[in-house]
Amino acid sequence: MTSSESQFKGADQSLTHWGPLQSFRTRNVLLSLLLVLATGALYCPVRNQPFSGYDDPAYITNNIHLKYGLDWDAVKWSFRPYMGEWHPLTWLSHGLDCQLFSLYAARHHEMNVLFHTLNAVLVFWVLVWATGYAGRSFMVAALFALHPINVESVAWIAERKNLLSMLFLLLALGAYRWYAQKPRLGRYAVVALLYALGLLAKPQIITFPCLLLLWDYWPLQRMFASSPGSSSGIAAEVRVVPAKTFSWLLWEKLPLFALSGAYAAFTMHVVSTSGAWIPVVSYPLSTRLQNAVIAYARYIGKALWPSRLTILYPYSASSIRGWQVLASLILLVVVSALVIKWRHRRYLLVGWFWFVGTLVPMSGVIFINDSAMANRYAYLPFLGLFIMICWGVSEMARERHLSLAWLAVPSVAVLLALAVVAHRQLTYWNSDLDLWSHAVAVTRNNWTAEDNLGVALSERGRLDDALNHYRAAAALYPLHPITYFYIGSYYQESGNLQAALEQYQKVLTLSDNAVAQYASLRLMALVNMANIYRFLGDYTRAEECIESAKHLPTHD
Repeated sequence: MTSSESQFKGADQSLTHWGPLQSFRTRNVLLSLLLVLATGALYCPVRNQPFSGYDDPAYITNNIHLKYGLDWDAVKWSFRPYMGEWHPLTWLSHGLDCQLFSLYAARHHEMNVLFHTLNAVLVFWVLVWATGYAGRSFMVAALFALHPINVESVAWIAERKNLLSMLFLLLALGAYRWYAQKPRLGRYAVVALLYALGLLAKPQIITFPCLLLLWDYWPLQRMFASSPGSSSGIAAEVRVVPAKTFSWLLWEKLPLFALSGAYAAFTMHVVSTSGAWIPVVSYPLSTRLQNAVIAYARYIGKALWPSRLTILYPYSASSIRGWQVLASLILLVVVSALVIKWRHRRYLLVGWFWFVGTLVPMSGVIFINDSAMANRYAYLPFLGLFIMICWGVSEMARERHLSLAWLAVPSVAVLLALAVVAHRQLTYWNSDLDLWSHAVAVTRNNWTAEDNLGVALSERGRLDDALNHYRAAAALYPLHPITYFYIGSYYQESGNLQAALEQYQKVLTLSDNAVAQYASLRLMALVNMANIYRFLGDYTRAEECIESAKHLPTHD
C-alpha cells in the first residue's frame, strides 16, 4: 500500500486506522457533537419565527383538541381521522408541545430542530455501524443536516410529522442490523414496532420493507455474496452479517409488507370516507405520470443545485411539455442502467433505488394533491442520493490514491455553501409575507401563492395590494371559492356591499356543501351575507342566510 493510499484510508476513518475501540467511539462521539453544533447553529434563527398561517392553524393554533394541552380527551382524539389524515403520533407530539409550552412558537420550533438534529446524528450512526466508514457517514449526515431543501421540514411546525416518521425509520433501520446479526423473534418485533410508530407519525415511510431489501444488498450484504473483485464500500473490520437467500429475505419481510398494505388501505379509506379534504383539481393518470417523471428530474436538480426553493410548486397540466417528459425519462433510464451496470459498486444501486423508491408514495401517481412536487417530500429520498455521492467520491479518491486535502477542502466548501443557502432559505419563514412573496417570485402561475400573499398583505393593512393578488389568483384559477371570499371581504370592508354579496354568492356556487374544507367557508360567507342584508334592511334574506348556515354539515 502506498503512503498516499494509507493516508486516504486514515482520512476516511476505517476501523483499521483508529486503534483501540475506545478511540473509535470517542471519534464518533466528537463527530456527532459536530453535527449537533452545526445543525443547531444553522437553525438557531427559528426561535424568532412565528407560527405559519399555512397549516399551522389547523394543526395547532386553531386546533381546539390540542391547543390547550394533552389531556385524556386529546389523547383519544389523536387516534381519530382528522382532515383526511391519520397520524396519531404526530398529534400527540403537538399536544405535548402545547401542554409544555402553550402556544409559544419558539419552543415548538425548537422541538422541530431537536428532532432534525437527532435524525442527522442517527443517519451518521446507522451508516457507521453498517459500513465502518465514519468520514463518508459523517458527510452524508452533514449533507442531510444542512441541505437547504430540508429547511421546509424544520421551519414549518406542521411538518413535525416528517421529522417524527424519519426518526422512527432510522431507529428501525439501526435495529434491523442488530436483528440481522442474530435473527430472533424479539429483535424482529423491535424493528416492526419502530416501523409501526413511524407510520403513526406519517405514512410516507410505507416503502420501508423495500428499503430493508436494499439494505440487505448493501451495506449488510446479506443478499448475493460479493464477488472478489467487487468494490463493496464496507470496511473490512465490520462484523459480518450472516448471508441469506433472496427468497428467505423476502419471506422475512412479509409481516412488514402486510403492515404497509394494511396501513395504506386504511389511509385510503380515511381519505375517501372522511369528507374532510379533497384536491382542488384532479388530473388524469397520464398527466400524473408525466408530472411524476418530470418531478424526479427536478428533484435531482434541486439536490445538486438547490436554487429557487419554495413552499409550493404549482401543478399545471398545461405547463407539461413532451420534451420535458422525454428528457426526464431518458435521464432516469440512463442512471438506472448505469447503476445496474456498475452493480459491483453496491452503494450506487442502493442509493439510486432508495431515492426512486421512497419518492413513489409522494409522486402524485397514486394520490394527487395540488403540488407538482414539494421540498418536504425529499427529506427521506435524498439520503439515497447523498450516499451515492459520498461513497462514489470517496471510492474514486481511494482508487486514485488521493490525499486527505483532496476530499476535506472541497467537502468543507460544499457544506459551507449549502449552509449559506439554507440560512437564506430560512429567512423566508420569518413571516407569511416573506414566505409567499418568495413563492410568487420564483414560480409561475401559482394561484395558491397569490391567494396566501393576499392574505398576508391584508393582515398588514395593505388591502389594495392584497386585492391585486386575489384577482391574480382568480384569473389563474377561477373555480376556487376561497379567492372570492377574500375579494368579498375586501369589498365588505370597503363599503361596496353589493359587490361583496356577488363575491359571496360565487363562494356558495363553487363550494361543495358536503366537504368540511368548504363547509366552514360557506358558513363564513353566509354569516357575512346575513350581516350585509341586515345592514341593508333586508331581514328576510338575512334570515334565509342564517337558516342555511344552521343546516350546514359539521365535520370533526
